[in-house]
Amino acid sequence: MAFHHAAKKNDVLAMTRLLEQEANINAKNNLNRTALHFAVAGNNIQAVSFLLSHKARVDIADKHGLTVLHLAAWSADLTIVQLLIKAGASQKATNQKKRRPFHLAAEKGHIRMITKLIEFELFSLEKDTEGNSALHLAAKNGHSNVLETLLETWQETETDEPNESGETPFYLASEGGHIDCAKLLLNRGSNINTTTNDGYGALHIAAQNGYTSFVNFLLNNGIESTPKANERNNPFHLALLYNHMDTIDILLERKYDINATNMRQQTPLHLAAEYKNTELVEKLLIAGCDLTIADKQRKTSLGTAARSNHILIVDMIIKAERYYEWKKRSSDNTEQGEQEESVTFKQDHSSKTRLIRSALWNLAYKHLKLDEWKKMATGWKFTEAQVKAIEEQWTGKESYKEHCNRLLLIWLHGVLLAKENPIKTLYEVLVEMGHKQTAENFRVESSNENTTEAKKCCIS
Repeated sequence: MAFHHAAKKNDVLAMTRLLEQEANINAKNNLNRTALHFAVAGNNIQAVSFLLSHKARVDIADKHGLTVLHLAAWSADLTIVQLLIKAGASQKATNQKKRRPFHLAAEKGHIRMITKLIEFELFSLEKDTEGNSALHLAAKNGHSNVLETLLETWQETETDEPNESGETPFYLASEGGHIDCAKLLLNRGSNINTTTNDGYGALHIAAQNGYTSFVNFLLNNGIESTPKANERNNPFHLALLYNHMDTIDILLERKYDINATNMRQQTPLHLAAEYKNTELVEKLLIAGCDLTIADKQRKTSLGTAARSNHILIVDMIIKAERYYEWKKRSSDNTEQGEQEESVTFKQDHSSKTRLIRSALWNLAYKHLKLDEWKKMATGWKFTEAQVKAIEEQWTGKESYKEHCNRLLLIWLHGVLLAKENPIKTLYEVLVEMGHKQTAENFRVESSNENTTEAKKCCIS
């Protein structure tokens, strides 16, 4: 429409000419918007003044319920707001979400607009259809200056009033990682431990969104961090599911309970294994997580890893099970302390163990027979569950060779951590099994100064 276009372009001459041709000053387009809507939205003061002087209506709402005063508050033009109020625009008008102009100014962070509306006594504590007040909207969007002004204006206002989802202003500030807003609310007395209708608290949403600094802030301010039994997912689970490793590091550093289960009775290690997150599995294993906890399907983390067909994680968990069992038996506390600092359960790529690993591969693929790896597993006290987990990957007539190779590498990890001589130990086992020549070949193939030194190193 030509008249709308002129208002949008701030073309007062064109509007004058069109009015002389009897154009309808309040004509609406398909979205129910008038020329005044376009003039206000474009911050076109001359066009707005012209339209108001020609008695354009200020009370018409578009299809979204937006009046011209809503648009002026949204775009933060104080002059236009004053013109509209003087022309009789109602601050009580609400859009489809039942938001007044004051709500929109708070949502957009227009501090000068907020201050002016308060001066005109055009502020409101009313909530929109989602239960959000101006406090909620300012906190959610990180507008700390607006939030501070609102808190000063409403000295007696309850800051923990929830919206329809049970979200308080403090929770919404946490959802956005807005530390300045959170500090203001805490100083005003907001409850750091309030939860939503879904049972989520500030620590849950901060961990889910990977706000590491905010997680630190919450923990430093005494938020309750003990996981609830069998909740849907605790903060550690959420950080894991959304792959926020920095946040996980903070929670580990703060000694967060890494054995707490979710509603499926899964520990973080179950989830890390299910999602094949090798790095996180390593962190959890080093942190000493409980490897015996079973989920609702009665699977331990080892069973979950085996079901997920992730060979590296299966082997890592078995290494950890055997390492902590050895550590439990060991009486040399000094040695244990040294090992704790450097232990790893990842796949070994060390140059110091290259020859012995090659010799073990040759042994598994070229010399040992079908069930001999299981006899070795029994002798080395591998559990039935560990053997089954190794067996679950790779099938077919030749699969036992890979099973044997993995068994030998897992065994090597434990032997070297215990600072035993792997060549001597395996040589004796092979001789006892009737493979004297194979044992001699293995000794020659794997013996060198690096292998001898390897037993002094922590490998995986």
